[in-house]
Formats: sequence, C-alpha cells, structure tokens
Amino acid sequence: MPDSRPPYRWPDPDRDYANGDFIAGAADYPPRWTRDAAAFRRTLGKRADLDLSYGPSPREKLDLFLPEGPAKGVVIFVHGGYWHLFSKAHWSHLAAGPLARGYAVAMPSYTLAPAARLAEITAEIARACWFVGTRVPGPMVVTGHSAGGHLAARMGNADLAVPVARVVPISPLSELGPLMATGMNATLKIDAGEAAGESPARHPLRDGVTAHVWVGAQERPAFLWQARVLAEEWACPWTADPGQHHFSVIDGLAEPGSALCKVLLEGL
Repeated sequence: MPDSRPPYRWPDPDRDYANGDFIAGAADYPPRWTRDAAAFRRTLGKRADLDLSYGPSPREKLDLFLPEGPAKGVVIFVHGGYWHLFSKAHWSHLAAGPLARGYAVAMPSYTLAPAARLAEITAEIARACWFVGTRVPGPMVVTGHSAGGHLAARMGNADLAVPVARVVPISPLSELGPLMATGMNATLKIDAGEAAGESPARHPLRDGVTAHVWVGAQERPAFLWQARVLAEEWACPWTADPGQHHFSVIDGLAEPGSALCKVLLEGL
C-alpha cells in the first residue's frame, strides 16, 4: 500500500509531533483505551472513588483508586492529548500496576486548551496534588504521558511547591519552544513568555525530589530529544524503552512487574 504521508521536508514542526501518522493502527488506540478503562473501573467497585472535585472549575475532578489494604503511598497519573484532548476516563486501566503493588492511584482531568492556558493547567494539577495529599498518606509519585508528562515534570520543578517525592515523566514535552511553530499552537496559544515559564527543562528539579524520564525507543525523534533534554538538564536517569512507540509506551503502567512500574516506585 503506498504511503499517503507527504514527503519529508525540514523543518516541519507539525510532522515532528504527529505521533499517530507513524503508528500502525493509531486510530484504534483511543476506543481501546476508553473500553479498557471503563471495564477496569467496574472491577474495582467501592475501591473506585470517582469524580472527586479538587478545584472550582467543572473539569477539576479526579478519580481515586484504592488498593486492597492500607496504601503505601499514592501515584498520580496525568493524561496527555496535547493539553486539548482526552480526560481521566480514558486511562483508568493504567492504575492496575501501582494498585497491585499496594499504592493508591489518582487520575485527574483538567481544563483543556483553549479554555485554559498552560500555566493555568499547571496550577490545576498542583491543586490536584495537594488535594490527593489530604486523602492518602505516604509518599506521592507524579507521572504522566506526553502533555501529561510535561505536567508531571512541572510538579517536580523548583519554582513550584507541591508535596511530591518523585516524578516520572513519560514521553514528556519538556521544552515548549518548538511547539510555538506548530499548527496546534492556534489552540494552545503558547508565547515566548509561557514557553520560558512552563518548559520543565528550563527550571531545575526541586531539592528532595527524585526523577526518572521514560520514553519509547521507537518514538518520533522530537520526543526522544524532548526526553533527553529534560534528563540532561536535571542530571537524572532516562530510559528509552525498547520497541515502544508513543501510544504503547504507557502500557507498562498496567503491569505490576514491568520495568516502568519498578522505576515508578523504586526507592519509596
């Protein structure tokens, strides 16, 4: 079958960040995530506390999933979608790994662009972290994927005060400057000031917070670059997960014995 994608030209920021164009069966992933997430929530019964309000806006709600027995701590997973797509309802099944290891898992939604600027979304996720900290004792780990990886990384930055012990950004957008040249910036509205203030790689890691950056080895070069930039700026470990692309790289969260789950919770 002939390749329908336009020929490569450089520079092409839109192509650099067009993950789905380079993943076979990309359109099948969102409905699968939605189906798996709904099925997982049904299995938890009373251990799923849904739609808890953590702030004043309509989308400031989170789902809190509890392990069997006392929680050792809590993992917060922040969803991606370039800050303007998806919600907490797509990802519940990814809580399976940490839950099996004895950790509670919180999954927040947040106000999507263009209704909120990135700085406002960052403030919402910080608010979610403080809220979760009042509900679950023990160490807090924040992880997230893609745009959610950006937000997870921001929770570890020194310019914020968030009760986080560890951050594990997955395929994070850590330097926002290149996104200003993409077509989706008509929705995101990132300007030079916001790129400076909201790029995790431009802020140091907060004292006392540990970090590990995770990315799929088969991701777009731009995402491999984003991951490495953050790891180098923070002088923290990073892993390029063999064989994983941008949509499959999060699958390890659902498996308690996976290398990703081990990195997520190591040292806690």
